Amino acid sequence: MASVKNMTSGSPLRILFSFALPLMVGNVFQQLYTLVDSMVVGKALGLKALAAVGNGEWLNWLVLSMIQGFAQGFSIRLAQDFGANDEGRLKKTYAVSLRLSVLCAAGVLCFALAALRPILRLMQTPDEIFPITVTYLSVIFAGVPIVMAYNFGASVLRSLGDSRTPLKAMIAASLCNIVLDLLFVIVLHWGVAGAAAATLFGQAVSAAVCICSLRKIEVIRTPKSERPWDRRIAIELLKLAMPFAFQNLIISVGGLVVQFVINGYGVLYMAGFTATNKLYGLLEIAAISYGFALTTYVGQNYGAAQIRRIRKGVHTGALMGIMTAVLIGAAMFLFGRQIVGAFISGTPKDAAAAVEIAYHYLCIMAAFLPILYLLHSYRSSLQGLGDTIMPMVSGGAELVMRILTILILPKLIGREGLFWAEVLAWAGADAVLLLSYYIRMADISRRFAGKTAE
Repeated sequence: MASVKNMTSGSPLRILFSFALPLMVGNVFQQLYTLVDSMVVGKALGLKALAAVGNGEWLNWLVLSMIQGFAQGFSIRLAQDFGANDEGRLKKTYAVSLRLSVLCAAGVLCFALAALRPILRLMQTPDEIFPITVTYLSVIFAGVPIVMAYNFGASVLRSLGDSRTPLKAMIAASLCNIVLDLLFVIVLHWGVAGAAAATLFGQAVSAAVCICSLRKIEVIRTPKSERPWDRRIAIELLKLAMPFAFQNLIISVGGLVVQFVINGYGVLYMAGFTATNKLYGLLEIAAISYGFALTTYVGQNYGAAQIRRIRKGVHTGALMGIMTAVLIGAAMFLFGRQIVGAFISGTPKDAAAAVEIAYHYLCIMAAFLPILYLLHSYRSSLQGLGDTIMPMVSGGAELVMRILTILILPKLIGREGLFWAEVLAWAGADAVLLLSYYIRMADISRRFAGKTAE
């Protein structure tokens, strides 16, 4: 049975770390099957297949991020209602968000299937990998309802303080995905479609685990006959979720522009770039986990009007993030070359060139990783406060910085300039988020003057 957790009392350090740790482990398993996907594709199917999967990475993320945006946006209100100990409103919020999730999944599915080929053409995807990319993404996008089921279930569980069930779901999904990757790609020779199908089966397993757990939580259980549609709550949820989804959409557009430029450098360069991008998730495992922890922590404490406690928790979370980023960055400098080499096959000359491209890009990101961790900490904290507008604006800052970087730096320092797009995008977002957070907290402190509690 799922275990809900109230975060409005106790040590912020202990609470944040104990909540984030299962999420980190779960993300490790998620990244594990992502890495296995890439290794199987790169080693068994070759550089073209790896480049094709990498070419579709940002478009895949665009669709996935919209799903995540809606699910996480809905969960902010759930965390606040839970922190306020308002069970009646919590049940209503859950019932309405469940229906909205179904509608959002249908809308995103239609968009994904309709936009697939036009966007790939707009990105100037090389003809030699175009059909491979279409095959891979067509299978992935068919599973949008499954992805929404998992993300909605996991987001609700996290908002109620349960980070262990999403961990169990991700472990089950990872093991399923790895086994099916080997079966579908290596044994049955289904190519990139097999890798995509293995991912969908894994996601279905994780969705089933989360949904079964949700059905056992008393504070949100409501008979279907007692789930009236509440238009006011629906509007409030969409006001939270729409900027969240749009923020992710903006960030994804920036990534698509970068991929458009990368496509002009040929399959070898694309493969090296893809190898490092596959490690992106590994670099930000802890950042995402701390972010989820802070969103829930801040949301619950904001609902309980514990403003000083919010400030203390956010500072603690940011410091934890910086320290973790330094450790991960050091590990990438030491072992990154061997890690990226595991994704790449081909002639010795081509493989060596792709590895050098990948490792150089990886070192740049690793050196500036604390910037990314601060981004997640402050963006998630603002979202926990119910502010999804400024995080959306920060997504716009990321977009602008990415585009300016790839338009200007390559002209000044060659293709080296492309490697700095991510780092400068993080920095642009941080400038918006840190300023917004401190202004927001000053305003909240004035409004809650005399009502705060340790």
